[in-house]
Amino acid sequence: MKAKSPPHLRNSPLVVLFLAAVAAASLVEIAMAAEPEQAPAAPVAAVHIVYVDRPESADAEEFHIRTLAPVLGSEEKAKDAVLYHYKHAASGFSAKLTPEQVEDLKKQPGVLQVVASQTYQLHGTGGGHAGATHSIGLM
Repeated sequence: MKAKSPPHLRNSPLVVLFLAAVAAASLVEIAMAAEPEQAPAAPVAAVHIVYVDRPESADAEEFHIRTLAPVLGSEEKAKDAVLYHYKHAASGFSAKLTPEQVEDLKKQPGVLQVVASQTYQLHGTGGGHAGATHSIGLM
């Protein structure tokens, strides 16, 4: 004659499965709590064109560096940040700047305007210039 198992042991596979699920959930909670909090993302820098009212007696490139240096902390950092100096049709420079740096730069003496550089795709049929890409800043 076969002996019957006690009722609390009849569902033992279910009990084991339940306990395994609870243990797995606990491990996930512990692992998530152990992960360090991520610092907020740094502001993204983008290329901006800075138009300046340069004094006639000042060298354009030196004036651009002196204008940007207080915002970035040093002339060396300003030299590294400048991408291009505009000296002929307009007076200014382009540099990769964060939104905070743009706001600080707008307060500098001689700065007329700071605009985000935009790229336009030109479409045309003649002159070999179809599809040419140009970056410009509009005043």
